[in-house]
Amino acid sequence: MVVPGSQDKMYYPPDDLQRDAHVPDFNSYLTQYKKSLENPEAFWKEVANEFFWKTPATGPMLQYNFDVTKGNIYVKFMEGAKTNICYNILDRHVRERNLGDKVAYYWEGNSPDHHMTITYHQLLRQVCRCANVLKQMGVKKGDRVSIYLPMIPELVYTMLACARIGAVHSIVFAGFSSESLCERIMDAQSSILVTADGVYRGEKLINLKQIADEALHKCREKWVHAYKATVSQFSATTLIYTSCSNAMSGFICWIGSLFFCYIQTPWDSKCDVWWDEAMRDCPEECEPEWLDAEDPLFILYTSGSTGKPKGVLHTVAGYLLFTSLTFKYVFDYHHDDVYWCTADIGWITGHSYITYGPLANGATSVLFEGIPVHPHVGRLWEIIEKYRVTKFYTAPTVIRLLMKYGHEPLYDLSSLRILGSVGEPINPEAWQWFYEVVGQGRCPIVDTFWQTETGGHVLTPLPAATPMKPGSATFPFFGVEPTILNEHGEELEGEAEGYLVFRKPWPGIMRTVYGNQERFESTYFKKFPGFYVSGDGCRRDKDGYYWVTGRIDDMLNVSGISKVQHQTKLTAEVEAAVVSRPHKVKGECLYCFVTLKDSRDFNHTLVEGLKRLVREKIGPIAMPDFIQNAPALPKTRSGKIMRRILRQIARNEKDLGDLSTLADPKVVEVLFSQRCEAAA
Repeated sequence: MVVPGSQDKMYYPPDDLQRDAHVPDFNSYLTQYKKSLENPEAFWKEVANEFFWKTPATGPMLQYNFDVTKGNIYVKFMEGAKTNICYNILDRHVRERNLGDKVAYYWEGNSPDHHMTITYHQLLRQVCRCANVLKQMGVKKGDRVSIYLPMIPELVYTMLACARIGAVHSIVFAGFSSESLCERIMDAQSSILVTADGVYRGEKLINLKQIADEALHKCREKWVHAYKATVSQFSATTLIYTSCSNAMSGFICWIGSLFFCYIQTPWDSKCDVWWDEAMRDCPEECEPEWLDAEDPLFILYTSGSTGKPKGVLHTVAGYLLFTSLTFKYVFDYHHDDVYWCTADIGWITGHSYITYGPLANGATSVLFEGIPVHPHVGRLWEIIEKYRVTKFYTAPTVIRLLMKYGHEPLYDLSSLRILGSVGEPINPEAWQWFYEVVGQGRCPIVDTFWQTETGGHVLTPLPAATPMKPGSATFPFFGVEPTILNEHGEELEGEAEGYLVFRKPWPGIMRTVYGNQERFESTYFKKFPGFYVSGDGCRRDKDGYYWVTGRIDDMLNVSGISKVQHQTKLTAEVEAAVVSRPHKVKGECLYCFVTLKDSRDFNHTLVEGLKRLVREKIGPIAMPDFIQNAPALPKTRSGKIMRRILRQIARNEKDLGDLSTLADPKVVEVLFSQRCEAAA
């Protein structure tokens, strides 16, 4: 690792942040990082000592095999220890740290009129009541519970109730289709589905109960087809929550500080249960189930940007320690902070950095149900000002959206101290706007790289320690040892570009693909035995900084040129995505999708100009064969471009599979209609 001394443009942490920081400078980072690699036993024991263990570990802190040629892949952390993650992130604060009256969440609904404050003591009571409801319904340790809820407090109550009793939660983003929900329920073999009647996302009404009913109907049909069973043998109970959102059509009943909004809800008394009725008389105390360190905590299905979703399985102890530590250091958390992550809990970011990581540190967070531009484009700034948010974590897609509208000078953003980016590599233009306009040139940006599979940040700046380069995820987090390989599995030293892999596990890494160990091993370990293969490409510059270049399945075998090199050269003119398609002579050729900026016309002159730009900046051998106009690109709701779909469009393959993870499925039809004629 190179200590920064670059002539490149650097952005340095402010002095006032460094004074009280957990990691105050780059040398402190290097010292702790070295300890985490050379003496991981001592490093992770020190972290573990901050938490409660019913039974201590009996073996080494970390055991693993990453080499498929030596047997099954496995990771074990703190084997023999027993704990409960819910106890550690709630009871410990209330009963041992006297934080019961501290705010855990400021909940902001879709409408600014709907808001709620939830203390740690209130959160613990609601979680215990929900846990008792689940137990009364027959849920026990190891059972799977599917959760299909919007960003309301009941989502947090339910996931933590599962963790409390040892059930395994499987949260499905409340924007997925009935087919996607069905697929995830079937794969997890869930016995309970917790959902809401409906939710407004902006001004759009989503009837969740109707979607849930359709999903359960599909489940029953598939169950009968697969197992030759009768419909009555398929048992799935739906626990319905009456959604707290802004007013839907129908009667509105004011209860306490919430609007409980009723729409015409289909009802099956044989399996449907109202949340408020089930919760009404349940006790507010529930003894936690003491779990083995490697017992499963949750299953979360990947977004499907590269194929069929996988059920990523995370376990109790390692995930607790890793999310807690990354939250503390990456956001430099202190007790008086107000932290806000704008993600949805339906994604891994929400699991790790809205629920488990912040609560493990006793943090105060904002929980936001709405969307960035409803009811006006200043909604996010309004919330930052209202709660005096100090740490703000969002996605490049949100940043670019807000760039279109400019800054809202009517709001006071002076409380902000640290900004964060998550979901995809942030382009330098968006980074600069985020830093200069939102952070007013005084807030470090932690540009974090990680995945559903990693559980937490693996490449990231530390805000008071790491000089920043716009667009770079900078350096590895403690206990994480990345390297870069070429196509032949050879390690590349110094400046290099290739496959981003990791030598050994950290506590929060996934343990398997639920129900499919073979897929787990073949996806992540087969290509390069001895390494975890992230699936992403990466470049390391002369200063040792890591730059994530995109999914490996998008790396193009065209003269060794990666698609991100093309996109970097094109993004000054357009938003671009580059994929490969078969070529009779070359084997593969480049197919570019471009979205024009500033309402420019797509014409022959522009296409030739873009080709000339690539030829000048990279070389004639890297010239794209096809450049297609793309009014918009197919993206997931977290902002990731679904290049699997772009490849199929480039190849004119019409069987696209499940498109429910797309933010706007209509984009696909438009792109097919505008395919380059020569590529037909």
